[in-house]
Amino acid sequence: MATIKDLRLIPFRIPLKAPLRWGKASEMAALEHALLEVELSDSALGRAEVAIRPTIYGETLGSVRAGLEYLRPRLLGLEADDQEAIRAVLEGFPCNYALKGALDTALWEAWARSEGEELHQVLKPAKHRVRVAYLLGMASEEEMLADARMAYGAGVRVFKVKVGRDLEGDSRRIARLKEAFPDAELYADANETLSPKDAERYLLAWKELGLLYVEEPLPIEEVEARRKLKEKNILPLIADDSAMTPKDLRRELTLDTFDVLNLKPARTGVTWTLEMLSLAREKGKRAMVGSQAQSSFGAYQSALLAFQQGVTEPNELAFHLKAEGGFFSFPPFREGWLYFEDLVEGRFDEESFRRYALE
Repeated sequence: MATIKDLRLIPFRIPLKAPLRWGKASEMAALEHALLEVELSDSALGRAEVAIRPTIYGETLGSVRAGLEYLRPRLLGLEADDQEAIRAVLEGFPCNYALKGALDTALWEAWARSEGEELHQVLKPAKHRVRVAYLLGMASEEEMLADARMAYGAGVRVFKVKVGRDLEGDSRRIARLKEAFPDAELYADANETLSPKDAERYLLAWKELGLLYVEEPLPIEEVEARRKLKEKNILPLIADDSAMTPKDLRRELTLDTFDVLNLKPARTGVTWTLEMLSLAREKGKRAMVGSQAQSSFGAYQSALLAFQQGVTEPNELAFHLKAEGGFFSFPPFREGWLYFEDLVEGRFDEESFRRYALE
């Protein structure tokens, strides 16, 4: 079997059409990510996007570079299909989720190509289409409506709305969205901004507005409060930050704190995403695939996991619509759906990538 020959990191920057705001104070105006390349001894090449999120995972471009240099001597020379040895190396390096998620995905792609296949041929779909969702950040009512109109025009029919700073303002924006897009469905992402004493009031208000579910209403350390809130059955709860790893997920499953698992391949790669999906499925939990605000290339690789058995909810695969360009020909959405036959027609555009690469 081919062995791991080289690891490369190429930073890139793609501006956003408008800044994205979420949580208590987070904001970004561009995708300042990196492309990670894994080359095997038989010249097979695998790639993945490192979604660098200092305010979420504590990773910066500098820490990703340093982490890759730490892992390099431990990974070079390993056989590409030796999943046990590769996993031991990656799991022996705690945290660094975006780096390890990208490494795992790029290794899967390199291994698939070494075997004469593409990643989409290895990750065979369990269905022919999946519903897609688009993320609406915190903004004025008019800015949010304009953003939603753009996404709706691109075929999106489900919106994830960032909330939690102002119940009255959030409710007003949600009501405007429902009025403007009566056939669309909405759910909320509170990004841990609510307190245990306020959460029930917020969820009751959002239920009245007809939201599908709410993601991470409480700080992740409020485990008991989250369990009690789930028991009240006001709205289905989505686990995201509280279930970043298989270890986290096992704790949340034991305590029964959520209804829907938001899987983030940007931080769990292919290996851990599949494992977490299996764990959730065994416990009867629903699942979705979320985006870590990736480019169209990252969205493509995440989308392959959205077609797996057990993914039941709309998937956050439309963030790239916010970007001013990209280097992967992501297919159009069709009345709220992404079709596998369309997805696999997409291609990595080398020339376009060079325009965004920073070195």
